[in-house]
Amino acid sequence: MKEEFIFGMHAVEAAIKYEPESVTTLFTDKYRKDEKIRNLMQLANDNNIEVIREHKQKLEKMAGGSRHQGVVAVYKNNIKTYSEADISNIIKAAGNNCLVLVLDGVKDPHNLGACFRSADAAGVDMIIVPKDRAVGLTSTVRKVACGGAEKVPLVQITNLSRTMKKLQEDGLWLVGAAGEAEKELYDIDFKGPMGIVLGAEEDGLRRLTRENCDFLAKIPMLGTVESLNVSVSAGIFLFEALRQRKNGTSSVK
Repeated sequence: MKEEFIFGMHAVEAAIKYEPESVTTLFTDKYRKDEKIRNLMQLANDNNIEVIREHKQKLEKMAGGSRHQGVVAVYKNNIKTYSEADISNIIKAAGNNCLVLVLDGVKDPHNLGACFRSADAAGVDMIIVPKDRAVGLTSTVRKVACGGAEKVPLVQITNLSRTMKKLQEDGLWLVGAAGEAEKELYDIDFKGPMGIVLGAEEDGLRRLTRENCDFLAKIPMLGTVESLNVSVSAGIFLFEALRQRKNGTSSVK
């Protein structure tokens, strides 16, 4: 079983809370004595996880130079993995309010981590990404996700077009984010089983991905900026869906 370092206060805390059996050792900055670090060490002790106080320089080496906030944990990567065969079961379990986020070729782990964080907050049931030319569940993704990666299933698939058709067969309507779309996202009814589809950081939706969407929608832009970061766009779409589902109303006339 592969071991890796995870780092950052929120990522480590989430791993200990939700997967304590996967965390073998917690390393903390020996000079940090604040309440947050004490609480994290107590959480580790409560779960029989070894706690070692270390110099900041060693933590920096473990984290590969990334910002670690004084905490690094040794993590046995046995997080449950999902495949295409699990998609229908996840949709069935979610019921009529199923909400899926489809990311077409997101390569930046910070963007994927931020998408996980928004997805968890908005009640997303599953994130779908291609196996090729896209980032997977790395330690950086987990840190940025702040616990979202432990809660939202990630399904890596080999053929996105085929998977999108499968989602439609399972009852989902697919809305693609596209700047050239005629409709705005506020013109879309997001209630019921839905999939929100976003493209890569620079290129947006690929042609086949766009063609397999039931609807295309854009975010209204008033300034000089032509496009938004994919994780920002994901948050805007997801929370419009959440607003409609919570209120039971949409902006559609």
